[in-house]
Amino acid sequence: MKITLKLFASLTDYLPESSRYTNIVELDVLENATIGQLIATHSLPPKLVHLVLVNGKYIEPEKRAAYTLVEGDVLAIWPPIAGG
Repeated sequence: MKITLKLFASLTDYLPESSRYTNIVELDVLENATIGQLIATHSLPPKLVHLVLVNGKYIEPEKRAAYTLVEGDVLAIWPPIAGG
């Protein structure tokens, strides 16, 4: 199935080089793929996975490992960001 992965700020370093400018990559994933599996597959450091949205809806940290994605989902992930 196809989903869209969006990584922001320093996490764009984990995208293929051709996708770093847009911060978006279209992925073919297995049916019943979870957020946790995608984080592991892309070697995203857990401490950098801070804000996670699926189709604009916040996914709480304790639900991410088992949250099953479906065809057409947009998974967006931000690292912790400091600023003022």
